[in-house]
Amino acid sequence: MDIRQTLAAHSYAPSPLTQQPQPADGGDIFTQAVSGFADTLAQGEAQARAAMTTGADPHSLVTALAQTELAVETAVTIRDRVVEAYQEILRMPV
Repeated sequence: MDIRQTLAAHSYAPSPLTQQPQPADGGDIFTQAVSGFADTLAQGEAQARAAMTTGADPHSLVTALAQTELAVETAVTIRDRVVEAYQEILRMPV
């Protein structure tokens, strides 16, 4: 048996020390942001429903609606920035 063949076989053999790719930490942050956005919208809807049916505190309704409006404006701004960045990438010469 030729030593070069043995060395080549060992070089191309899968290494037991290889690491599997790990998910990026950014995915957790994005997931938290989306769930926080959904929670804010749900809270605003619940406050509005409570104000219409049971006559809940109007101050809490206004606060919940202001938080919902801020969350929607933030989501729209982020969406606009992502679309703008995508369009900028499309304009780059190849």
